[in-house]
Amino acid sequence: MTNASHDSAAQAITYASAGVDTEAGDLAVELMKEAVKATHGPSVVGGFGGFAGLYDVSKLLTYKKPYLATSTDGVGTKVAIAQAMDIHDTIGYDLVGMVVDDIVVVGAEPLFMTDYIATGKVVPQRVADIVRGIAGACKVAGTALVGGETAEHPGLLAPDEYDVAGACTGVVEADLLLGPERVREGDVIIGMASSGLHSNGYSLVRRVINHAGWALDRQVSELGRTLGEELLEPTRVYAADCLDLTRYLPVTQEKAVHGFSHITGGGLAANLARVLPQGLIGTVDRSTWSLPAIFNLVSQLGNVPLADLERTLNLGVGMVAVVSADAADDAIARLNSRGLPSWAMGTVTAEASDSDKTGSDYTQGAKGVNGGAVRLVGNYAS
Repeated sequence: MTNASHDSAAQAITYASAGVDTEAGDLAVELMKEAVKATHGPSVVGGFGGFAGLYDVSKLLTYKKPYLATSTDGVGTKVAIAQAMDIHDTIGYDLVGMVVDDIVVVGAEPLFMTDYIATGKVVPQRVADIVRGIAGACKVAGTALVGGETAEHPGLLAPDEYDVAGACTGVVEADLLLGPERVREGDVIIGMASSGLHSNGYSLVRRVINHAGWALDRQVSELGRTLGEELLEPTRVYAADCLDLTRYLPVTQEKAVHGFSHITGGGLAANLARVLPQGLIGTVDRSTWSLPAIFNLVSQLGNVPLADLERTLNLGVGMVAVVSADAADDAIARLNSRGLPSWAMGTVTAEASDSDKTGSDYTQGAKGVNGGAVRLVGNYAS
């Protein structure tokens, strides 16, 4: 044996020495097992740990024409806040909220979800905390977490870095599908309060905070807690509330829900415009709600123009319902009774003349959808 071959044998390279710890991965799975199983109802088949998650869809036999709905998303740069604060059991709510609340916009019930976590180094407790958050949010949404994957990527991600993504499948009866075709002139636009920044616009927010030189452990009187605690506030999950509203005010009756809009990246106007038909405009009155403190803080610290804030952040509105005018009071009362602050914020009318279709307050079509228009009017309440 040559010296070179002897040295090669003496310095054998293993998967562990390459940076992948399969035993840590197994421990992470063991730590998360009970949280995941807690989301399983009788429709989940085969239990925990299979190569594929199985879900019994026999209930679809009771549908006349079932449509499957699917959505996938991540959390974005909010994970950097979780990593900086070493708090990982809330980021799962952000992930689930971003996914299941897109499903419910079309009136679909989210049935099951899977997740994916990529990390530089598997730290079992950290991974388990992330998944516990995902499982907790799935319980709030009424959906099963049927599977997932944790991938260790040494050399690609730093040891304390990770990213998360997820996908969800739901179902809706074809004749109960929500969308622009149901929206009518005279409909009322209802805002549902966000819990804070949710999971969009963190590249802007983090840039503002870094520019101001503020630390995450800084106590902020306007917020009533530290800056980091505010930035890590979990996304509110609306799925169960929205589904309850569709059952309380179904599209098959005069008093009805006609559509939802999940207010994520792009802000209120752009996302609302996606669910309005061409020829109609939603006029939203800013004076119907006050900006939560965190949005005012970002604006002031970064001298961020209002138009940019409105195109980037949810500004206190995480979900919108569009309902028939005679259903508005019932819808607002129903949502508030479930602990979800809601209010009438505008109306849908025929679109105005071309001369009004200008300025940053006007939005028509967004994200590839050539739909209706939205105009923001007035000033935010103080």
